[in-house]
Amino acid sequence: MLESIMASSTVLLFLLGFLSVLLSSCAAVEVTYDGRAIKIDGERRVLLSGSIHYPRSTAEMWPDLIQKAKDGGLDTIETYVFWNAHEPHRREYDFSGNLDIIRFLKTIKSAGMYAVLRIGPYVCAEWNYGGFPVWLHNMPGIELRTDNEIYKNEMQNFTTKIVDMARQEKLFASQGGPIILAQIENEYGNFISAYGGAGKSYINWCASMAQSLDIGVPWIMCQQPDAPQPMINTCNGWYCDSFTPNSPNSPKMWTENWTGWFKHWGGRDPHRTAEDLAFAVARFFQFGGTFQNYYMYHGGTNFGRTAGGPYISTSYDYDAPLDEYGNLNQPKWGHLKQLHNHLKSMEKTLTYGDISTTNFKDAVTVTKYDFDGTSSCFLGNANSKIDATITFEGNQYTVPAWSVTILSNCKNEVYNTAKVNTQTSVMVKKSNKAEDGPLLTWRWKPDSNKDTSLQGLGTYEVEGILEQKAASNDTSDYLWYMTSVDIDANDPIASKDLTLRVNTSGHALHAYVNGKLVGSQLAEYGSYDFIFEKKVLLDIGSNQISLLSATVGLKNYGVRYDLANYGIASVELVRTMGDETIIKDLSGHKWVYKVGLNGEDKQLYSNVHLHVKWHGSNLPLNRMMMWYKTTFKTPIGKDPVVVDLQGLGKGHAWVNGHSIGRYWPSYLASDTGCSDTCDYRGTYSDRKCNTNCGNPSQRWYHVPRSFLVDDVNTLVLFEEIGGNPTLVNFQTIAVGTACGKAYEGNTLELSCNSGGQTISDIKFASFGDPQGTCTSFKKGSCESENSLAIIQQACIGKESCSIDVSEKTFGSSNCSNGVNKLAVEIIC
Repeated sequence: MLESIMASSTVLLFLLGFLSVLLSSCAAVEVTYDGRAIKIDGERRVLLSGSIHYPRSTAEMWPDLIQKAKDGGLDTIETYVFWNAHEPHRREYDFSGNLDIIRFLKTIKSAGMYAVLRIGPYVCAEWNYGGFPVWLHNMPGIELRTDNEIYKNEMQNFTTKIVDMARQEKLFASQGGPIILAQIENEYGNFISAYGGAGKSYINWCASMAQSLDIGVPWIMCQQPDAPQPMINTCNGWYCDSFTPNSPNSPKMWTENWTGWFKHWGGRDPHRTAEDLAFAVARFFQFGGTFQNYYMYHGGTNFGRTAGGPYISTSYDYDAPLDEYGNLNQPKWGHLKQLHNHLKSMEKTLTYGDISTTNFKDAVTVTKYDFDGTSSCFLGNANSKIDATITFEGNQYTVPAWSVTILSNCKNEVYNTAKVNTQTSVMVKKSNKAEDGPLLTWRWKPDSNKDTSLQGLGTYEVEGILEQKAASNDTSDYLWYMTSVDIDANDPIASKDLTLRVNTSGHALHAYVNGKLVGSQLAEYGSYDFIFEKKVLLDIGSNQISLLSATVGLKNYGVRYDLANYGIASVELVRTMGDETIIKDLSGHKWVYKVGLNGEDKQLYSNVHLHVKWHGSNLPLNRMMMWYKTTFKTPIGKDPVVVDLQGLGKGHAWVNGHSIGRYWPSYLASDTGCSDTCDYRGTYSDRKCNTNCGNPSQRWYHVPRSFLVDDVNTLVLFEEIGGNPTLVNFQTIAVGTACGKAYEGNTLELSCNSGGQTISDIKFASFGDPQGTCTSFKKGSCESENSLAIIQQACIGKESCSIDVSEKTFGSSNCSNGVNKLAVEIIC
């Protein structure tokens, strides 16, 4: 009887396994390509993608971010894979929390979207060390990103691990999963010539290695003009309309359309207008593109020590369509959504249609796509100053400068990149309503280095000075260099007029002699090598010199960027006697090293060691090397939470043991180079349309709600250079006001963009020829007298409202020019 049951069970398991394989096979998707497009199950597709990096948000945020991308008209999510995050120590892996890439890919699949997996494993991405683990650099005999066997073995091991993990979970499209494309290497073509023949053989090896993994979907290489077949080479940049693939059998693909730019300490806030971004996208599709990805669609936050650069800020907002906290960045999100809808409606004509081009004067070009009795047309005006009026197929059209018009069936204008018909949201920060009592109560604790580092006590000692990456393996921003100097009374160096000279490529240096601070120096953005010189007084006998070197992110881009040195290069004692200079070089001395701070060793940022004593009175302000701790209640509601760190100097912050990143509000942006207005016309760069001059490069820091608990939360700060924590407070971010300006014939959608928040009032409404911009609208010379009443009835008390912009809705405006617009400003 038992054997019969076991036999039946075996048959049942076999049938279930066979059914599972059958269902998986049925769900499999064939991904191929030709010179026109990526093909899904044999059909050419227009694919609209956006980059969302899973470690720059939290797992709890992923479903909302991905759904908002889908609602914005995207069908694909693109992400890098971050090697140093996943393999912080050789063969020790971490795929937990916001590093759970499998969960992220499954979330994409659950949303019914495709995925592009950019394994690299070099990523750049303004990520610390470009995504390479520092232990890799420290391996004897290794050379990164070239034909070096040690490096290739490590790279192949990690790439294979990621592929195997995805394959095991059936995440490739060939298995029924969401991944339709994968990438190997990243922007190597920008520097391949510097590596000579070894660079060429390396990129050929990359292609061969990737193909050998047999993932069942195509591989891409971005910025690689000589990408070996069958790799698809792709374009990155602000504009890629003139890009041509290196094979007529490869589709024209844009893997990084930069939606803005990153921020850095000491830098202004860069912005790219919705009009210019839409112009770049429309021109790309006008001239044969069929796959386009926004970098970034959601930039997010550089939690922990993940920001690279050096000096990349903790915020990685990137002026993306979804802001750092996941809110819709309007009007960019809505303006692009409308463009995406039109591009999707043209999918067949763009991917199968016959193409014809007509050139007009002053950089005006008309491109027509014809397929099966249907046509689609782009009217492009690349002139940055002159509006164009042209006649095409018997009809006259006016195309504003630096814009593209899309014609439905090549007759009616349905979209123009310069005409924004969506709302502009003005975000505001609100006080934490959960805290209705006194200000935050702080406890404090010095880093307690008097009995350790200042006395020369460390972890290990060697002859000579070590480079900081080699000495610390980048496990902390901080590294102590310590040595002792014996001074004899007859020593020529014995003098009151003595200078300590330190040559360093660290980003900050704090120097102590015999337990006392003699000075600190911080590098300026872009110039990280400096010489520290301070007068010192040494005792006759033994003297202790302790130097704390600090980094602010490791370089992530450039030719052999991995070889950049950090930390102290040389240390000298210098005495000047008239025309004679006497130098005592300490570089070859025996040096003692200690990685990190004492507070890091004791994990003061966590609640693990509750027995650690914190001081509760006489709060020290503007003191270096100080730890601060406080508690706070979770802000009410669902809006994103930020902590205002105005008043602090430079350091690191943790909430409930979760790092929210480095802070540096004392580093102000330049007070020049900003403008109150921004002309979208003309080629964009990160120096155009800047704001925030003269203010902290970053003042507010994201605290994801998943980091918070229902009761009392803990905030811990490490203050390196001195600051005042009493100004710190928690706030939430929501839409304060929203403005909309739409041309007749369009639908204007208005929303408070927050869960449960409703439109409370209408500050302005006019249908006719309203003037001005968001928050400063004015009535024009004509308008419908019912404008305000109609908007009030349609919108007040609702989370969102939709208005048909037409005389049918508002009645006649009596405008003589016959061109009506609607302008509205709502209060949330």
